Amino acid sequence: MTKKQTKRIFRIIFIAASLGSLYFVPWLLVKAWILPLPNTVQEQLDEAIQHGFDGMIVYVDQAGQAPQYFASGWHDREAKTPANPHDLFKIASISKLYDAVAIAKLVGDGRLSLDKTIADYFPELVGRIENAKRITLRMMIQHRSGIPNFTDAPNFWAAPTQSYQESLALILDMPANFEPGEDYEYCNTNYLLLNKIMDETLGYENFRFIREEILIPLNLNKTFGSLAEVNMNHVMSGYHVGHPYDLKMDEHGMLATAEDVGIFLRALNDGSLFDKGEQEIYSSIYEYEHAGWVPGYQSFAKYHKDLDAVVIEFYSTTDPKLYNWNLSEIINSRIVKILKRQKSL
Repeated sequence: MTKKQTKRIFRIIFIAASLGSLYFVPWLLVKAWILPLPNTVQEQLDEAIQHGFDGMIVYVDQAGQAPQYFASGWHDREAKTPANPHDLFKIASISKLYDAVAIAKLVGDGRLSLDKTIADYFPELVGRIENAKRITLRMMIQHRSGIPNFTDAPNFWAAPTQSYQESLALILDMPANFEPGEDYEYCNTNYLLLNKIMDETLGYENFRFIREEILIPLNLNKTFGSLAEVNMNHVMSGYHVGHPYDLKMDEHGMLATAEDVGIFLRALNDGSLFDKGEQEIYSSIYEYEHAGWVPGYQSFAKYHKDLDAVVIEFYSTTDPKLYNWNLSEIINSRIVKILKRQKSL
């Protein structure tokens, strides 16, 4: 074993130790890290399936090349249907990128203000959400509000809430986690409130605005707001370790193909989806890449500037301790290494 490989092992062990356990799974992370790098992205996907993922999809849009589509494992494990690179997938928190673009557009035309507070939009929440008079839209977009995260409620994912009211009720009258603007904590409650603010401002569900202002101009006709809009046969199954059933039927918001997410991400990063002044607003409030997680589905969307490449990765297996999340990040890094090596040839 080389010195470089030894250093990699200790780095993985350190990461795993921070998760609280060194029993068995971290060695799978070590193995995934130090295995010889495959020659192709497809081989890397096939290797990922051997590590325990049920299905995987990757989309690569690299400048000067035709888009590349990859899939491995199962679309539906029970039916033994192979994964299709054009399957629909629950993109979870990647949807926050679409939300942030919509907010930038609404701010740009004066319909929203980043400096207005929760109290300005929802006066009835004063006294129910601590610091409602001080928490601005900007703070919520940037996860700097201090509002507790409703998805951190005990056993939340065993029986997820089904409405805005149910979700909000989980954090009402709770103390703030920190003073507004004084810290950062990723919080889904922020975007629960932001989506409601957009709905109230528009007078209709904000996904219609996203469709009209973002999806249609980019010809993204395989991006949807909910399961109610799609043919379920086209949705990739999702599995959670320890849970016996396919999680496909659980409603968790937006779905899209990897290609649609990739086209959106390219337009986000090159600025082509923005009208005049909107990109400056967006750049001041949010990021240009994202990942997502709901039971059975984890997703990654990133633009790699050095390659001028958008890479989208979907994995259809999750687990309670997020070992699969760490494993997927290792696989993602190896895919990028393969792309870099191919580019240098």
